[in-house]
Amino acid sequence: MREQFIEWRPQRKTRALVDTIVSICEELDAQGYELTVRQLYYQLVSRDIIPNNEKSYKQIISVTDSARLAGILDWRYIVDRTRATYRTDGADTSPEDAIRLTARAYARALWETQPNHVEVWVEKEALVGIISQAAQGVQCNYFANKGYVSQSEMYEAGMRFRRFGQRGKSNYVIHLGDHDPSGIDMTRDIQDRLLMFAGTYAPIVRRIALNMDQIEEFNPPPNFAKMTDSRYADYESQYGDSSWELDALNPQTLDGLISAEVLSLRDESLWEAAEAQQEEEREELTVVADNWHDIIDEWRDREPVE
Repeated sequence: MREQFIEWRPQRKTRALVDTIVSICEELDAQGYELTVRQLYYQLVSRDIIPNNEKSYKQIISVTDSARLAGILDWRYIVDRTRATYRTDGADTSPEDAIRLTARAYARALWETQPNHVEVWVEKEALVGIISQAAQGVQCNYFANKGYVSQSEMYEAGMRFRRFGQRGKSNYVIHLGDHDPSGIDMTRDIQDRLLMFAGTYAPIVRRIALNMDQIEEFNPPPNFAKMTDSRYADYESQYGDSSWELDALNPQTLDGLISAEVLSLRDESLWEAAEAQQEEEREELTVVADNWHDIIDEWRDREPVE
């Protein structure tokens, strides 16, 4: 979706940068990903197109803004996941159309027959679009922590894990966060507080990113760790003064890490049986839609009950 609102004639160097941005966005859009400006920035840094500093980040914000207003960059490529519009309007449909829509959207709780309950938690709300695509691909619940999880949210999670544990399930949280003093500590905090609230039913927390072996493998651009962070001293003693953001990993990499971890905790034979039952029930709903008028006529003609 491109629409021109302003005249913009960037200099040759800036235009070359815009062309690269468009190319990266088209590449990731073809894979089904939307990017935040921060993720786009890290894509450019990791490809050695721009330096890793605040000036470059501000430049990318300005360039992408101008490119979209000038009709060069498609608006759907860049998203702001910290904002949302909530709809209250409905859609006019016939009853049979509504049932057909229900049939297509109908989904069983496929994890119900599984021995494990699994959730994906990510430190940043800005990454929820990437995480949601991966989690939805394996039909797993996900949660954006927004930093340290509030006590209310953590209590509710603890009660949720209790309920699943009492039904005989083993609980797991797959956690992803920045590799910096607070990001590392958040994994510890999640495990400790869920243990307090869920007790013996507390989940095993598996931190799958961002870890040092991934930093060594994928070489994301470093930042200086915040010395003002109260956890800096412990972090610096183990990892030095550099930190790395989860946003810097390629969306495909994050998708692969999540999918592999979730699938390792899923019984595929039970999953396929649940999917088969789901498909059968969707077909039953479609039959109801196809025969809606006959069903209603029969219902209207029924003998009144005295």
